[in-house]
Amino acid sequence: MRRLPLRRLVSLATLAVVGTATLGTAACGDDNESAGGGSGAVTLRLGYFPNITHAPAVVGVEKGIFAEKLGTGVTLETKTFNAGPAAIEAIFSGALDATYIGPNPTVNAFSKSKGEAVRVVSGAASGGVALVVKPGITSVEQLRGKKIATPQLGNTQDVAIRHWLKEKGLTTTKEGGGDVRIIPQENAQTVETFGSGAIDGAWVPEPFVSRLVNAGGKVLVDERDLWPDGKFVITNLIVSTKFLKAHPEVVKKLVEGQVAANEFVNGKPDEAQQAISDHIGKISGKPLDLKLIKQAWPTLEFTNDPIASSLKTGLDHAVAVGLTQPVSLDGLYDLTYLNEVLKGQGKAEVVQP
Repeated sequence: MRRLPLRRLVSLATLAVVGTATLGTAACGDDNESAGGGSGAVTLRLGYFPNITHAPAVVGVEKGIFAEKLGTGVTLETKTFNAGPAAIEAIFSGALDATYIGPNPTVNAFSKSKGEAVRVVSGAASGGVALVVKPGITSVEQLRGKKIATPQLGNTQDVAIRHWLKEKGLTTTKEGGGDVRIIPQENAQTVETFGSGAIDGAWVPEPFVSRLVNAGGKVLVDERDLWPDGKFVITNLIVSTKFLKAHPEVVKKLVEGQVAANEFVNGKPDEAQQAISDHIGKISGKPLDLKLIKQAWPTLEFTNDPIASSLKTGLDHAVAVGLTQPVSLDGLYDLTYLNEVLKGQGKAEVVQP
């Protein structure tokens, strides 16, 4: 079966507040009371990663698409992350209501909370991930004894490389031992350590794939080649179950924003790429090179379908490499609002897993 796709871009491993777009009356603290059709205001705290695999989120924030769809009476607060586990901790602590995130942290959140904490309400993106290595490495066997970076222990790319290596007969450990040493580190740091020779490669998302290639690396594995039809979820949109139950109409508006953002990204790619460059510049102090974005763009597909089958396979892989326990995913997906939005626009609905 086929398996598992700035230099200072994100020194923001945890909750770095990017900005607050106030749309109406100030919110009522962290209680998030009086939502939907109620009389007060509500704060929606939305997380995402400032990279190309989160293009719908980045564009949705930068172009004011979420603000428009959420409307008056809602305060949108946005927070950025380097990798999924940190975003999930923010969900658990009550500091975040919704986030764009990869599949493995999604599963971990669902599992650790015994199916209570989160729901997937939409897909966002597929693809955009690769293993980039030094030019002299031409086969998996040559990875023996090498140091390979991933964004964070237990994140989606970390699971991906560990399982791929296991299938190839090479071992890894959580502590960085085994046949291939896996070194979790922030993506921005990976660009530097690759250039200095401190690591031999990295399994990372865009734009870091392209950055490493431009730094002299080569793609050894395009993750799309490991999946049926080249499709696998790299980013989906999850919401806190508590927030979903308290403010269903706000969540529906958020999903409307996601669908509209994807429509913009797919229909106006040049404008979307410029928006991503501009937005990352606001966060990091340096816009992301448009040439780099255009280089990475063809490796991604922006879709509202969360590609649930690939998430289940990713769970199986995480179990196989000892990073999580088996868990039923029954109840993880709630695509009710997504399908209402799609149906209302005359678009094909997504099958509820």
